[in-house]
Amino acid sequence: MAKLTVTARGQVTFRKEVLQHLGIQPGEKIELDLLPDGRGMLKAASPGGTIDAFVGLLAGRTKKVATLDEMNEAAASGWSGRE
Repeated sequence: MAKLTVTARGQVTFRKEVLQHLGIQPGEKIELDLLPDGRGMLKAASPGGTIDAFVGLLAGRTKKVATLDEMNEAAASGWSGRE
């Protein structure tokens, strides 16, 4: 069990091996779920995003506009392993 020290400002520094175990890289976020009896569950935060950030992600990278049929065919062939 890793022991951490809380500073006067309420901050904690995690050791490198703890961060590696959690799969957390510098700059990433951590989620802390508060559980009953004063316990907590710590894990790497799932990358979050909004649909607004996704929409238009590839805009302006090509002049081609795909039809719905072309998109459906591409999706179907991708899932089937065909290229």
